[in-house]
Amino acid sequence: MVNTEINIENTAAVISIKDLKKSFETNIVLNGIDIEIFKGENIAVLGRSGSGKSVLIKIISGLLKPDSGIVKVLGREVDKLTEQELQELRLKIGFSFQSSALYDSMSVKENLAFPLVRNRLNLSEKDINIAIESVLDDVGLSQTINQMPSELSGGQKKRIGIARTLIMKPEIMLYDEPTSGLDPLTCIEINNLIMEVQQQYNVSSIIITHDLTCAKTTADKVTMIIDGKFLVPGSFEEIFNEKNENTKRFYDYNFINKK
Repeated sequence: MVNTEINIENTAAVISIKDLKKSFETNIVLNGIDIEIFKGENIAVLGRSGSGKSVLIKIISGLLKPDSGIVKVLGREVDKLTEQELQELRLKIGFSFQSSALYDSMSVKENLAFPLVRNRLNLSEKDINIAIESVLDDVGLSQTINQMPSELSGGQKKRIGIARTLIMKPEIMLYDEPTSGLDPLTCIEINNLIMEVQQQYNVSSIIITHDLTCAKTTADKVTMIIDGKFLVPGSFEEIFNEKNENTKRFYDYNFINKK
């Protein structure tokens, strides 16, 4: 029997993208994207609305096909995979949605059990309960296990959404605007959680955000999509300097114009 388990060496790129291009009719969104992300690395991707950030993560997860270029995730060329292989790959990728995407009719416990019941058919009820208790402890919300989503704050919903992803033990995390709509103190809590997830689960993460504090706090490297291309990834200080007018305007909007 062929072993379809996805493995990758720590020295290899977990995500490797070369000359990625994607257009929608005459609208060129991505125009030659290149990046490599390694095991345990967090990269923040910045950009204006409509710059292609969400398109990028949809291509990485196989929800959209590139027009050209190579996109490898965990050593597999995504657009060459069969539907079954793509489903197997997606089990290794965790999504933290901007809206948290919890099922309103399910309790926190039921929300967390759902992906395990659906995808881990060999687990006993005891195994599932242990996994739920463990991941709730990891995100600091053990007390919410029997609550409904409507009883949770915005920050708690974000944490439970992340917990539901972590319960599958992904190798990659894709965060879509993780601090959007949250108050400053809750933003700090979510930023700290992203870093704790990186350290505890050793995942590689792409953090799509407009929030420069989030990018500065959580990312090992930062990049920005400008005119369909990535800036060369670097530290926050390397990306935001006085010589780059594009990034300076983005910085000023976050840290100066809002004062």
